[in-house]
Amino acid sequence: MPAPVAGLPDVSLPCFTGGRSFGLASLRGPAVVNLWASSCAPCREELPLLQELADRTAGRLHVVGVDTFDGRAAGASFAADKGVTFPTLFDPGKKLLTALGKINLPVTVFVGADGGRFVYTGKALDKPTLGGLVRTHTGVTVTE
Repeated sequence: MPAPVAGLPDVSLPCFTGGRSFGLASLRGPAVVNLWASSCAPCREELPLLQELADRTAGRLHVVGVDTFDGRAAGASFAADKGVTFPTLFDPGKKLLTALGKINLPVTVFVGADGGRFVYTGKALDKPTLGGLVRTHTGVTVTE
């Protein structure tokens, strides 16, 4: 079930491809942050939809992935297989998941331009639900 959140946790994670860490608390909306893992069946359904969302909203909405649970090689292979090109952070220690008070995936955080945050958990997001949550919680309309 969806749940309101007071703010994105102050967690810093390394970029998936290496380099310096990114502090998630500094992320400004509108944005969608999706926590995923290659072993998560709902995540396998969601990632192509999130890539499509990133493509359709380029310049209007930040889409960021957080690879949770995986080793770097397994996550990279999975992301490549799913065609993921949006920025992705690496979190094998589940720091963000834990900071959000969650234990299972899928988890998607919607960040509004006003800084408001909303966390969706439960079943895999389908296209209509994802579009509706983006519109409601970020103010961005997803065009077809």
